[in-house]
Amino acid sequence: MAKVLSPEEFLKLGKSLPMIDVRTPAEFEEGHIPDALNIPIFTNEERVLVGTKYKRASKDSAVLLGLELVGPKLASFVKQAKRFAPNKEIMVHCWRGGMRSGSMAWLFETAGFKVYLLKGGYKAYRGYIRQQFAEKSELVVLGGMTGSGKTEVLHEMQKQGAQVLDLEGVAHHKGSVFGALGQTDQPSNENFENELAKVWLDLDADKPIWVEDESKSIGSVWINDALFHRMRQTDVIKILIPKSERIKRLVEEYACFDSEVLAHMISKIGKRLGGLNVKLAEESLKNGDYATVADITLNYYDKAYRHGLSKREGQTIHYLELEKDNPAKNAQKVIEFYNSLKK
Repeated sequence: MAKVLSPEEFLKLGKSLPMIDVRTPAEFEEGHIPDALNIPIFTNEERVLVGTKYKRASKDSAVLLGLELVGPKLASFVKQAKRFAPNKEIMVHCWRGGMRSGSMAWLFETAGFKVYLLKGGYKAYRGYIRQQFAEKSELVVLGGMTGSGKTEVLHEMQKQGAQVLDLEGVAHHKGSVFGALGQTDQPSNENFENELAKVWLDLDADKPIWVEDESKSIGSVWINDALFHRMRQTDVIKILIPKSERIKRLVEEYACFDSEVLAHMISKIGKRLGGLNVKLAEESLKNGDYATVADITLNYYDKAYRHGLSKREGQTIHYLELEKDNPAKNAQKVIEFYNSLKK
């Protein structure tokens, strides 16, 4: 008989055994446990048919229809399971830990597999990870004006042993209106949260966890309420880097993109930049004067960032002045500065 595991137990065992999600491809695409594999009992269309039969006729007739649809696919399910789990030890879940996962567990056990089930299914997993973001931990926010190289500083801090939750890396977006350039497609909001949780669960809550200062949204995805609330309640270390250095960084990062694409991005914040600034930015793009373009956009982003900091009621903001945009050296200085504050 399949062993039923809590979400915490399921995720721990899932590091060494294959996790099979038997929901439809559409459900799986919208959100799934990281590293899970999809063997859908029903196609998207079949699930609609079974659900309609359940609502308009009865549970018994829906079950019969389900058996008719699934019957011809049983051998295929077992073949896929053997490919994913050659040692015949496998983990299974559906949405709520009900009929779909139970049926697949029965099939795999009949085929000689040792099976583990997720109690409460994917729904229970989602509740579990959200609870973990609310648990007590030592969170530290790294702030700084646009172009300060915060993400790179965090990466260097990670190399030096710091714990980092890379929000922008998981989001596949750099946060600003230009943030999608050069990035792969963003995940669904559910998968963004799921991937963050995968990292979060491996961190030591008794040691500092560093995150970059972000607004609630990063491109098309949103930071969950529990984590964002924590970010707004903790201390901020804001690095201060000369504007000239920040302009250099933005030119290096974005001058490689087509000027028409950059002009389109500028138009998205045109109302906030003002008509004259938009016109100047467009003329500068045509002339290849990317430094002026960066300077104009920074005027807007700096104002927006200062406004964001002003709303952090009750938070302590520590300022660290840095002369150059050197992520490796600046990472070391941030760590030293933080340690000095803790003494």
